[in-house]
Amino acid sequence: MAAVLQVLPCLARAPLRPLLLGGAVVRLASGMALAEQARQLFESAVGAMLPGPMLHRALSLDPGGGQLKVRDRSFQLRQNLYLVGFGKAVLGMAAAAEELLGQHLVQGVISVPKGIRAAMEHAGKQEMLLKPHSCVQVFEGAEDNLPDRDALRAALAIRELAESLTADDLLLVLISGGGSALLPAPIPPVTLEEKQTLTKLLAARGANIQELNTIRKALSQLKGGGLARAAYPAQVVSLILSDVVGDPVEVIASGPTVASVHNVQDCLHILNRYGLRAALPRSVKTVLARSDSDPHGPHTCGHVLNVIIGSNALALAEAQRQAEALGYQAVVLSAAMQGDVESIARFYGLLAQVAGTRLTLAGAGASAEEAEQLHELAAELQLPDLQLKEALEAVVRARGPVCLLAGGEPTVQLQGSGKGGRNQELALRVGVELGRRPLGPVDVLFLSGGTDGQDGPTEAAGAWVMPELASQAAAEGLDVATFLSHNDSHTFFRCFRGGVHLLHTGLTGTNVMDAHLLFLRPR
Repeated sequence: MAAVLQVLPCLARAPLRPLLLGGAVVRLASGMALAEQARQLFESAVGAMLPGPMLHRALSLDPGGGQLKVRDRSFQLRQNLYLVGFGKAVLGMAAAAEELLGQHLVQGVISVPKGIRAAMEHAGKQEMLLKPHSCVQVFEGAEDNLPDRDALRAALAIRELAESLTADDLLLVLISGGGSALLPAPIPPVTLEEKQTLTKLLAARGANIQELNTIRKALSQLKGGGLARAAYPAQVVSLILSDVVGDPVEVIASGPTVASVHNVQDCLHILNRYGLRAALPRSVKTVLARSDSDPHGPHTCGHVLNVIIGSNALALAEAQRQAEALGYQAVVLSAAMQGDVESIARFYGLLAQVAGTRLTLAGAGASAEEAEQLHELAAELQLPDLQLKEALEAVVRARGPVCLLAGGEPTVQLQGSGKGGRNQELALRVGVELGRRPLGPVDVLFLSGGTDGQDGPTEAAGAWVMPELASQAAAEGLDVATFLSHNDSHTFFRCFRGGVHLLHTGLTGTNVMDAHLLFLRPR
């Protein structure tokens, strides 16, 4: 309750401005200019991952000859192009595909989240909507990102279309995050409810995402390569927008166009591990037994071309290009930032301290102790693609401002009932870390934003912070520690300096996880 009691007065009054004199005024102006550049870079990363630009990069159409080129493959279009899709970003992807390929498109079916058409209309994003008399049928379902009867109807319509295709046809499959919940099609006699119950039981007993996906695929008509099998002998081109660290195509939406590498024995091993084999419904036992005796053996997907058209790494690469155009020495640290936000925040705080010292003193004054702590923490976080050594070497070489970029999907340990999201909580924690470390004569700014434009149950995409955050908040009567203890980062940022630190983009129509930007500029 402490955070709530503290917040009510702040919403009713104009935010207090601490008295700023001399250099502090200059730093405030410099901070706002940095924040504007940070917003620009974040928006450039998101803009590159919007459906229109992505599909135009992935597909090339020769209007005269009707040749569709995808990567190094060409497909002849002659009223033989069909489309299916499922995922949170698929409505916009389908609209972009229709714009590019409309005259060749015969029929389509997509499964998208409940209410998304109304939300896009309300946001004025007409480019994310299909044409009024589109040949693509839209199903909305999976309310709260949970499989439901509406999503099941959509999945069965997608299967029906896929199964109707011939060797002369081409099926374009659009996939994005959230696709798994929007494509539920249990193998009969397993029911949707039975499959969900088993998945929840496994999750409750500690099964990881890979184990859950193995079971889901084994009980699904369409996951684990099932959609590709249904479409055979048609050619299949799958365009994938990745919201998973490392972009494993077999994991995104549970790999409907990727042959599963798991067998029934793998499933039984998982069920035994969590003590669930004896309690299996008869229907699940029937399906697993039937799979075990499949005379055709493992299925391949040789008729499928899977293409990642959008990812966190691609978004960061665009932001890096834009940062370099603005005069920054820009380095991508990692596209796989995972772990608790508290540890990630400490990592960025240490990184700012070590990099700031090397930037202003060309390495001579860098604290060996803090550098060692930074490398130890990096090892603890086990980030597979971390370019820390390269980033610090680039900082030493830099003759001016530096921008370090990263992305991924940290996690928040919920302790309170406040309002926030992982990006706002991370930003707030980084602000605290920056404020308690000696950074030297360098302006530092950190921004964290969700590329879908919605951080948790809030209207903000994220937030940006500078080292002065904690002291400025205290001058406004805001206790950062109290807000953090209640996971109430959004309420904090709404109150702090009138909300100017919040990042607002509106729904973007894409999702490639989060982007983190750390700026260091010598004074």
